[in-house]
Amino acid sequence: MDNSTKRLNDVFFYGLYMDEEILKNKGVEPRNKRKALVHGYILRLGNMATLLRKENAVAYGMVYSLTHEEIDMLYKNSGLTQYVNEALMVELEDKSCIVALCSVLLDAPKADESNDEYYQKLVSCMKKYELEIPTKV
Repeated sequence: MDNSTKRLNDVFFYGLYMDEEILKNKGVEPRNKRKALVHGYILRLGNMATLLRKENAVAYGMVYSLTHEEIDMLYKNSGLTQYVNEALMVELEDKSCIVALCSVLLDAPKADESNDEYYQKLVSCMKKYELEIPTKV
């Protein structure tokens, strides 16, 4: 069992970090790419994207295997310090389930927050990976 800083962790991404090219440009090596979804959550776009708990909802995304150092590069070292990691039960395309880390905002975006540019980029990303496109919330 690997207890080093190089051990890999499955991470569920639901925003633009789903795009492996963006991850590579951030200095991250996305490994073990898989389509996935989480039940009981909905994607909410404000100034930034997050997942919010919502009964009977589904949020789609991608799972990659990353090191803790790579996760920190994406969030802590990029100024996205409002995000915290949570463990979520994630359903993969083959219907198997795994536990994956997922970075979310603890506070929901305000009702009047939106980011049309981000939404358009997200739609392009979802199409690229053939994922269900979320309605704009």
